[in-house]
Amino acid sequence: MNVNLYGTQGKWVMVDLGLTFADPGYPGVELILPDLAFIEERADDLLGVVLTHGHEDHIGAIPYLAADLGVPLYATRFTAELIKGKLDEEGLTGKVDLHVIENEGSFQLGPFGFTYVPLAHSIPEGNALLIDTPHGRIFHTGDWKIDEAPLLGQPSTAEELTAIGDQGVLALVCDSTNVFNEEASGSEADVRKGLDEAIGACKARVLVTTFASNAARLQTLGEVAQDTGRKLCVAGRSLDRIIRVAKASGYLQHFPPVIDVDEAMRLPPREVMIIATGGQGEARAALSRIAFDSHPIKLSAGDTVVFSSKQIPGNEIAIGRIQNALAAKGVEMITDRQAEVHVSGHPGRPELKAMYGWIRPEIILPVHGELRHMAEQARFAKSLGVPHGIVQSNGTLVRLAPDGPKAIGHERTGRLVLDGDVILPADGSTMNERRRAGLYGFVGVTVVIGKDGRLKGEPALHLQGLPVEEDREDFVADACAAAADAVAKGGKDEAKLREAIRLAVRRRATSWTGKKPVVDVAIIRV
Repeated sequence: MNVNLYGTQGKWVMVDLGLTFADPGYPGVELILPDLAFIEERADDLLGVVLTHGHEDHIGAIPYLAADLGVPLYATRFTAELIKGKLDEEGLTGKVDLHVIENEGSFQLGPFGFTYVPLAHSIPEGNALLIDTPHGRIFHTGDWKIDEAPLLGQPSTAEELTAIGDQGVLALVCDSTNVFNEEASGSEADVRKGLDEAIGACKARVLVTTFASNAARLQTLGEVAQDTGRKLCVAGRSLDRIIRVAKASGYLQHFPPVIDVDEAMRLPPREVMIIATGGQGEARAALSRIAFDSHPIKLSAGDTVVFSSKQIPGNEIAIGRIQNALAAKGVEMITDRQAEVHVSGHPGRPELKAMYGWIRPEIILPVHGELRHMAEQARFAKSLGVPHGIVQSNGTLVRLAPDGPKAIGHERTGRLVLDGDVILPADGSTMNERRRAGLYGFVGVTVVIGKDGRLKGEPALHLQGLPVEEDREDFVADACAAAADAVAKGGKDEAKLREAIRLAVRRRATSWTGKKPVVDVAIIRV
């Protein structure tokens, strides 16, 4: 969930505006957005949002937050087309100013000069940003790797990056994701060989799951389908969208024609290869629906699923659930642990070392990954002669120049959730109430009180998620008696009476279950 802010001379620019995906700590929520309160308070001084590439963690929050920022967006063509599709889906066509910058193009925003510097990544038009400021130049890598044989696009050469370093770079703001990897990430060309071998040995139907945005991998899979004599079927709307945008932007021009699902299921299994979304265990993605028999594509014993992607930390349980379902069908599975069917889009230590040598920054400012990754990159860069470094956390305000690097403050950062169609604080009352109800259960109490202040009839209880299944009737009778007793002892102050009833019922629930449920009390006076 990347949002970076650079400020000088009282003006600000934003680099990337991404989202992340919710975990079970956010019940009922799928998308997490960044809280932009810091820059919203300075919106008059924000000049624009510059996007490095089209992954969701870099552009995903744009349709939800960019219109309120009220500033133009800047991106190269492929990224801009992905953004345009998102804006169209949200009914924001024409309401957000989107500028398309040519590959390796430059533009000026107030005191900031930007130049796109192509770098290899797992999506077309991955870019670093060379940012000129009155105090020095920043080389902001975005996500990157070294690929000597890229399938899509032409990343900058060592000579071109060395020339940038020759002109002087104040700070290298650099991807830390794979800093603990002793080996380079590898080339997409190596994946083609590994997939050819793995899929060529399969005797039945093959399904390959990968990140939809990895257009280079889609190109590879198209070639592998041809290499192995299989017709290609694509399952997943996000895959359809990426293929469409990539072709419109000049990529995937030789991607083979695809067959529809019905034809894929009619053909002999040995003649079919399916590309599907869902390798990270996403419940609504094609692979999950296939695994649990709610998709027109059916897999059976002897078929193979190839996971052509890395398991993202935190997704282990969701992925395991799908793999167990596939195993129950007798489906065989191949991951990057069994064969070379995936390479990362992020730099290992040899690639980082090369970048330091080309750019030769005065300062290393690690980004991406967790704090342990960023701290390790700072140590690694220092060991290789980068003079200065600083490790930041979310909200750290860093002065790079003059007299930097130095942490000069810490600003509040936070998370927002997209809950249905509403954006809410991730730690606000709605989410906290939902978490409490999910953890402890819910009891609704309704009492009817007459003009004489006495209870009319019996209290009514409504339970959700309280562990009293076999003793439900006895518990309800006991809790109703406690509520009636609280009414009998109550006074005319309705707030105090409501609280007395709430506490009485919750005490009975705790006595029966050991849990303290959310208790909501409704008082009706007649």
